[in-house]
Amino acid sequence: MHMAVTTSISPVQFDVNSSLSTAQRQTQGRAARDRIHPAQLGDWNPQSRGHDALETILAQSAIRQSDLLPIRHGRMSASAWTYYRGAAAVAAADLGSRPNSGLTVQMCGDAHILNFGLWATPERNLSFDLRDFDETLPGPFEWDVSRLVASIVVLARDSGLKQTVADRAVAACLAAYRARMAKYSTAKQLFIWYDKVTVDDLIGVFTTKDQKRASSLIAKSAVKKTSAGAAKKLIEKVGGRLQISEQPPTRTHLKATPASAVYNAYRESLEEDRRHLLDGFTPQDAVQQIVGVGSVGMRVYLLLLNGCHDNDPLFLQIKQAGPSVYEPFAGASVHTNHGQRVVTGQRLIQSATDIFVGWTSDQGLDFYVRQFRDMKVIADAEILAPRLVEFATACGGVLARSHARSGDPTAINAYIGKGRKFDEALGRFAVAYADQTAVDHQQLVDAVKSGAIASAPG
Repeated sequence: MHMAVTTSISPVQFDVNSSLSTAQRQTQGRAARDRIHPAQLGDWNPQSRGHDALETILAQSAIRQSDLLPIRHGRMSASAWTYYRGAAAVAAADLGSRPNSGLTVQMCGDAHILNFGLWATPERNLSFDLRDFDETLPGPFEWDVSRLVASIVVLARDSGLKQTVADRAVAACLAAYRARMAKYSTAKQLFIWYDKVTVDDLIGVFTTKDQKRASSLIAKSAVKKTSAGAAKKLIEKVGGRLQISEQPPTRTHLKATPASAVYNAYRESLEEDRRHLLDGFTPQDAVQQIVGVGSVGMRVYLLLLNGCHDNDPLFLQIKQAGPSVYEPFAGASVHTNHGQRVVTGQRLIQSATDIFVGWTSDQGLDFYVRQFRDMKVIADAEILAPRLVEFATACGGVLARSHARSGDPTAINAYIGKGRKFDEALGRFAVAYADQTAVDHQQLVDAVKSGAIASAPG
C-alpha cells in the first residue's frame, strides 16, 4: 500500500532566525496560513490517508524481536486506548498525508496525554514534562498538538467519560497551549530556555479538594521511583553477588551481559564530568525487559551497577532506537545513530534532562541509555480520568514550552491568531481521529480473532 509522503519540510530547518525582527517573524507565521489555514486543521478524510493502518503497524515488525511481537499485538488489541498508545506510526502516516504549516519545532513525536509526567531535575527537584522521545524529530508543531488532543478523546471514551468532559479537556488543553505560546512570543530567549513547570505548578491546576491528595501521591511515588527504591524490589543476592530478580516474560536474564565495547561507547557519549561519575559504578547484572505498548519488540535491557559501597545501586535502561516514524514525512534525521537522535531531541524538548542519558550501538542496532525510574511519577488512566480537564491543561502548557525552545513562538503565535478557529478545528480533529482510532483498533482485533496475527498476553 502506497504511503503518502509530505516532502516540504527540511529535516533540520528550524524556523527561528534571530536576524529577523518581531514583525517579520509574525509575517512568517501569518504566511503559513497559506499552506494550511488553522480552520483546516480539523479536516480528516479517511479516504485520503494513503495507507492501511494494519499494514503500517505490521511494517514495524521488521526491526523488532520476532518472538515478542505477539505480546505487542495482545497489548495493542486490548482497547482503543492501548491501540492508540502503540500506533504512533499510524498517526505519523495520517498527519503526514495532509498539508502542514511548515512551522518547525523539535516534535516529541508521541505527545499523547500519558507521555507527560514528573521527572527529577539534576538538582533533585520534580519538574512536569514530556517523558517519551522515541519518535522525536523536527516537524510541524501542529502534529504534536493534534496527537495530544486526539489522545484526550480516546482516553476519555476508554474511561467511560461523557463526550462533554472530553470536549472540555480538549478546549482546556488548547487554551493552555495558546496562552503559553502567546507568553513566549514576547519573552526573552533565556527565559524560555530556563522556564520550568514545577510540581507545585502541576498541583496548582487541580481543584483545592484534589491538591492535598495529589501532593501525597506524588511524594510517596517519587520516593519509590529511584534506584534505591527499585533495588528493594528487583535485587537479590545469589552466591554473594547482586543480581536482578526475574519475572518472566517481563524480565529475564540475558545469555551474556552487554559487551564492554557497547558499554564504553555509551560512556564516551557522556560529558566528561558524567563519565567520571559513571566510573564510580561497576556493572553487576543485566536483564531483558518488555516495556510499554508501542515499544514491545524493541530490545530493552536493564543494567544494574553498584558503587563503592555494598548498597549503592544504579539502574540504567538501555533501549533500542529505530528511525522515527515521522522520517518518511518530515525528512531523515541528521543523526546516524538513532539513540543520539532521541537524546538530542530530549535535551531540546525537556527543561531538565537525566544526567546519565547517552547512546550506543551493537550489531547494527542503535540504543539510548537513561536512568531507570529516577523519581519518574506517571499517572495511570484510572487516576487521571476524574481529573482529565485539569491534567490536560497542564499538558497543553508543557507542550507549548517544549515547542518554544526549538521553534519560533512568535511565528506560531501569529499563525494561531486569536485562536477560535484553531481551537474549533483541532476539537473537530480530536473527535474525528478518535472515531478513526476505534475503526483501526477493531481492524487489529479482527485480525487477531481470525488468527491472521498472533497475539499473546504479557
